[in-house]
This record gives sequence, structure tokens and C-alpha cells, in this order.
Amino acid sequence: MRKYVDEYRHKGLRKQLIDSLRTKGITDEKVLQAMNNTPRHFFMDLALDRIAYEDRAFPIAKEQTISQPYTVAYQTQLLEVKPFEKILEIGTGSTYQACVLAQLGAQVFTIERQKIIFDLNKNFEYAKKFPSIKFFYGDGFEGLPTFAPFDKIIITAAAKTIPPKLVEQLKPGGMMVVPVDEGKSQRMSRIIKKQDGTMAEEKFDLFTFVRMEHGKEMH
Repeated sequence: MRKYVDEYRHKGLRKQLIDSLRTKGITDEKVLQAMNNTPRHFFMDLALDRIAYEDRAFPIAKEQTISQPYTVAYQTQLLEVKPFEKILEIGTGSTYQACVLAQLGAQVFTIERQKIIFDLNKNFEYAKKFPSIKFFYGDGFEGLPTFAPFDKIIITAAAKTIPPKLVEQLKPGGMMVVPVDEGKSQRMSRIIKKQDGTMAEEKFDLFTFVRMEHGKEMH
């Protein structure tokens, strides 16, 4: 079994990463602190240990990636997380984003469509530190109607359009952060669900994400 060790070297590299995120425009100190408290190298192959704190995405299983730290910080900052909020995450991936949300005090319900990744995450020792994270194997487009409504929803894959079933599962006054397709890249968008059920959309910077897919993958 892998032994997870967070050395002074890792902490120093993490601090450098956090400082670089500040220079790139991340201003929410709670988000930066949560990321500083989350050892990113735990979520990656041991072979990548020396480069785990570079501000870029890295591959994980099934052609998925652990997102670039700047992207995680950007989406989390837009989400305006408050303690005890119920947050639905679409696309668990490495669990890095989920753990950052849990560090901020959120109750995280996270869906992964790849069975192999879901099984790996269930047995990931570090994630077990956060009983506030609940893991689900399923289709992100369907959400989790049984556990709805949610205060916030975060989608960590490129959506062609805003999934209507997820909008239904959002509380009035809630918000969704989602990268929406604009050709070769995606526009980070924040959807606000008004009290009367209508939607307001704010548009931000361009990013590149893995495409959001329908259904579940068994293999």
C-alpha cells in the first residue's frame, strides 16, 4: 500500500504554486488556503512527484486528467463556497477538486461515469479523511435527483449546452459553474437560478476541458 508523505519540499513547492495563482488573479484567500492544505502529489502517480506542483494538468486513468491548479482555483472561486453547502460535482476524476471543496467545509456529492476511476476513488486513503464527500457512479447529465436540491453545482468537463436536469436540481438562488463549448475551447460560465426559476448567465474566460459524455463506462 502506498504511504502518503507530505514533506517540507512538497509544502515549499505548494506555497510557490499558491503564490503563482495569486499573480494569475486568484484573489479568494479561502480558496488559496484550501489548496495549500491539499497535497496535490497524493492524487498523482509517484512518478510525477517532482512535477506535481507545476501549474498544469496531468493524465490519470482512462484518458482523464487532474485539472490544472489554476482551473481548480478559478472554478472554486466562481462557486463562492460557504460552509455546509450541498455541492454537486460532475466528474470526480482524481478527487482533487472534491477535496478542495471539502476543505472549504462543503458537503460534496460527486459523480464519476468511469467505473474504474470510481472504484479507485472509493479506496483512496486520503479522500477518506473527508466524510463530507459522497461518491457516486453514474451519468453526470442525470445528476442526483434523490439528493436534490443542491446549493451549488460544479461541472469539470466541457458541456455543449447547460444540462437541463442539473438546472432542475439547483435550488432557487443557487449557482452552477460550467465550461460551455465555444468551438475548440470552452467559456467558463456561471449560471444563477433566480427565485422565480429563470436563469441568469455570466461569462468569463476561455478554458480547455475533457468533453462531458453521456452514460456510464463499465471498463
